[in-house]
Amino acid sequence: MILPVVYNSVIIILRTCFTKIALSYLPVWLTLDYLSDLMYMVDMIITVHTGYLDQGILVKDLTQLKKHYLYSKHFLRDLASLMPTDFLYFVFGIQTPLVRINRLLRMPRLNEALDRMETRTSYPNTFRISKLMIYIFVLIHWNACLYFALSSYIGFGSDRWVYPNISNPEFASMRRQYFYCFWFSAQIFTTVGDTPLPKREEEYLFMIADLLIAVLVFASIVGNVGNVITSLRDRDNVFFPNHELVKAYLRSHHISKELRHRIDNWYQHLHINKKIMRENEILQQLPVHLRTEIAVSVHLPTLSKVTIFQSCEKSLLEELVLKLTPQVFSPGEFVCRKGDVGHEMYIIKEGKLAVVADDGVTEFAVLSEGNFFGEISILNIKGNKSGNRRTANIRSIGHSDLFSLSKEDLTDVLSEFPAAKSLLEEKGRQILTKMGMLEENGEGEVEEAEKVDTKIKRLENKLEILQTKLARLMVELESSNSKMQARVEQLESEVAALSQLLECGEEGKRTQGRGEGVGGEVGWEREEAEGEEEEGLDAKVQKQRQREDSNDVTKEGDGESTKSTKENVERMVEGDKPGLKDADDQKENKNEGEKKEKGDDRLGKGDGAEIEPEEEKEEKGEGIESGEGRGRAEEDSEKGKMEQKDEGQKNK
Repeated sequence: MILPVVYNSVIIILRTCFTKIALSYLPVWLTLDYLSDLMYMVDMIITVHTGYLDQGILVKDLTQLKKHYLYSKHFLRDLASLMPTDFLYFVFGIQTPLVRINRLLRMPRLNEALDRMETRTSYPNTFRISKLMIYIFVLIHWNACLYFALSSYIGFGSDRWVYPNISNPEFASMRRQYFYCFWFSAQIFTTVGDTPLPKREEEYLFMIADLLIAVLVFASIVGNVGNVITSLRDRDNVFFPNHELVKAYLRSHHISKELRHRIDNWYQHLHINKKIMRENEILQQLPVHLRTEIAVSVHLPTLSKVTIFQSCEKSLLEELVLKLTPQVFSPGEFVCRKGDVGHEMYIIKEGKLAVVADDGVTEFAVLSEGNFFGEISILNIKGNKSGNRRTANIRSIGHSDLFSLSKEDLTDVLSEFPAAKSLLEEKGRQILTKMGMLEENGEGEVEEAEKVDTKIKRLENKLEILQTKLARLMVELESSNSKMQARVEQLESEVAALSQLLECGEEGKRTQGRGEGVGGEVGWEREEAEGEEEEGLDAKVQKQRQREDSNDVTKEGDGESTKSTKENVERMVEGDKPGLKDADDQKENKNEGEKKEKGDDRLGKGDGAEIEPEEEKEEKGEGIESGEGRGRAEEDSEKGKMEQKDEGQKNK
């Protein structure tokens, strides 16, 4: 879609303003017009069959694709851009191609195409500059066409600002007309060179609009070019170490000229041969699986050449390739020296290294691409006579590119692959045995280490079992505590209910006792009144004596009831000390008390104070005791009356 959209955006305005150009090449323009329309139609057909993402899933069903496109705004815009406005030629004439201005509605497709190309190209910065120049060219082209149209409206050659008179053969040709207008428009937008001063109001308005646009154009050019330069610098800083900072550091610390020369040569080698030292930083933004695939494709062939890694599983190698670090050594530089503690192993990617004597001159062997060294020192094999020390001097003959694998990285990876760890250690022991560098008691130490590992595992298993048992006991303890607490709460609620029942019973009995005492007093007064009517004055004297006797009897009854009440209270206090009895015992006591109360009612009045049980006396209270005393007094008075009647009959 780049070609038809750019064609319409450039040619429509050109043919509208430069009429001579439009009429001179009319068959060519009409052919290109309808060819671009055909491409517009093809684009709509392709868009209908283009999938789209729905919740991350690519939709390919043709029915859904049609529905998605036909009911979208893009379809309306594409349809409007293909409206047959060419029929307006019959109204305005063939020299007015402005009727095809609706074709410019496809400009968003141009932006989409350029954005996709920018993400796919290998040179994005160059593409950005090219895209910016295309936009500026189109803008200057439109401004040139409008300048020529304004000059035609004002009059060619009417002043110095407009286009010169086309009657002059020098300015009559079509190429001269277009190039002059384009040059004039470029001068305004770039603010370079002197432009003639405007004379008319139309000219002033045109210049004001151009100058405002020129400010935006200049700012966009400077900003985009600055971004491109900054991105290029950032790319260099990521790919290669910052040489300027290193040189400033060396100058400030007065480093020797020879060492500075070696460092400059090292940097020069990196830049010339495009050696990348910061692979991890460059690929840091990618997902882990993509980084792994890139590292496998780049480094796995090199890592597979190492003898101890040849029979390892692929997943282990994929983990190790992410740990490889590129290093570059200059000519004559020692990679390692004999006796140094080994912290990493090396794999030669490019270059040659020599195994030299302590003097650094005598060469014993030459290592080339694919060779490796230092693998034994990072495995920590028991019985190694050299320990983790280097056993040879390795010197770089020229510029050498190596990959290093540190001991810490290898240990971290092997912790997840115990089978591969034991395999690598076995291969290392075989290599040491061939070299004569493995002690005889090394195998015994290995067996002892295995025994210790077995004991540790057994203790760990026992510890897990004990922890499981402890967890079960804790659960059972919590369960028993919850049950005990629920039982205690139940007992407390039952005791509270029983205490409420006892209090209600005591209050009822006290009320009943008080009612009986009042009834006794009323009966006694009634009998006294009858005696007075029957006996006369002599009976009154005897009644007085009987009242005194009855008072004495009442006092005695009160004393006995009070004494029994105190005894019952003491018994209750002594019964409460041992603790509360069960609910069943309390119910039995309650039933027995009710039976006794019924029995006492059957006994009636008289000597009830002596026969009544002490528990019932306690429940009835003081009202009942006073009623009993008064009942005794009434019985004594009745006996006295009967005796007086007998004596009166005898006297008669």
